[in-house]
Amino acid sequence: MNDLKQYLESHVESEMHPSEIAKILKNLSDSEFSQAIKLVPKNLVGDVALALPDRLFDDVVENLSVDALSHAATELESDDQLEFMQGLEEVDEDVASKVYETLDDEDKEELAQLQQYQESEAGANMQLEVFTANEGEIVQDVIKRFAKLRKENELENVQNLFIVDSRNRLLYTVGLDDLLIFDFSKTIKENIELSEDSFEPIRAYDRENIKDVVHSFEQYDLSVIPVVNEDGVLLGRITSDDIYDIINEHATEQMYNLAGVDDDAEEDEDVLKAGRKRASWLGINLLTAIAASFVIGIFADTINSMVALAVLMPIVASMGGNAGTQTLTVVVRQLALGDISQGDAMRIIKKELFIALMNGLLFAVIMGLIAWVWFDIKLLGIVIGLSMVINLFMAGFFGATVPLMLKWLNVDPAIGSTVILTTVTDVVGFFSFLGLAKYILL
Repeated sequence: MNDLKQYLESHVESEMHPSEIAKILKNLSDSEFSQAIKLVPKNLVGDVALALPDRLFDDVVENLSVDALSHAATELESDDQLEFMQGLEEVDEDVASKVYETLDDEDKEELAQLQQYQESEAGANMQLEVFTANEGEIVQDVIKRFAKLRKENELENVQNLFIVDSRNRLLYTVGLDDLLIFDFSKTIKENIELSEDSFEPIRAYDRENIKDVVHSFEQYDLSVIPVVNEDGVLLGRITSDDIYDIINEHATEQMYNLAGVDDDAEEDEDVLKAGRKRASWLGINLLTAIAASFVIGIFADTINSMVALAVLMPIVASMGGNAGTQTLTVVVRQLALGDISQGDAMRIIKKELFIALMNGLLFAVIMGLIAWVWFDIKLLGIVIGLSMVINLFMAGFFGATVPLMLKWLNVDPAIGSTVILTTVTDVVGFFSFLGLAKYILL
């Protein structure tokens, strides 16, 4: 609490960053938070609220008046305003409705425009505030207009000027650094025609999947990308700070999916909801474990006749599981980054099979020698060595093909991959080891 007061007092004359305030708020107790959130300047409340975890966003809504929340919403850019209003609706629909009614007509129109898009579409993630100029405008007039808008705080984080025609169709993208070296007395079109540089815009379409837009940012090292509709009409822009948030969200979602955990449920404070989501995956895992146990049960007599088999068989399954997880993680991540094209599947499978076979042979020799020395049974070393090669080979194969197959079916490759892989490595590991033992040792 005192930290926040000191921070606000020491920065009262300068620009305060919302993330720094949010960092302090996260370390406060509930009673301290309810007092501290009221100390945050009104023009920063919205940004601070969006920088907080979902559980604390709820506390922001509960501790501030409708007037304070309304002011916070009006200070936000269009994309953040949409996120803020959606957060309000999830916490309290009545409060959200009251806040919405206080917004001016322009804000309501912008919200309606953004709400027509699905969350996965580029249009849902764009800002509607853009700095544009007509190709026939004089450069000097454009710079004067830009300076006026900046002084009035009508524009933020502007790196590019978007050049449009009379129908607002995007023609060019000009960086502000390029604009400054133009001939101020000429039109933008004349400067572009005289320049040897290319100002052809890299653009995103409003209905385009946001993951493809992320790949464009990475591929072309962009700081901002204009968003247009199918007719080329400029609608808005997506900036790098929004892309960073999207990348983090997707990375978190993948990590949770690989572990069989629902990211939305985990961010919710409802313990029962999170517990039910986890239980569903644990239930599936229980079935796969029963399948593996069933395989062990088939060879119960074999295990009873040689105790060494019971000691060694978890090693085979564990090695297969770890090798498969390595392959699975690499392939899922490469798919997420767009490093694997549609015609690249065979290259990835061959690579992973070669690695799996190489490691399988290496650890087959090591474990075979250990088993031989440990139990003084030469054939036991051969059995576990062969089983190790088989299981690691299958782990590599399924670790690569399962996510590729899910991707081909338009399913998130991270969902269910781990459960399928665990089943394969357990069943194949136990079956190969105990089966070989039955026919070679007994």
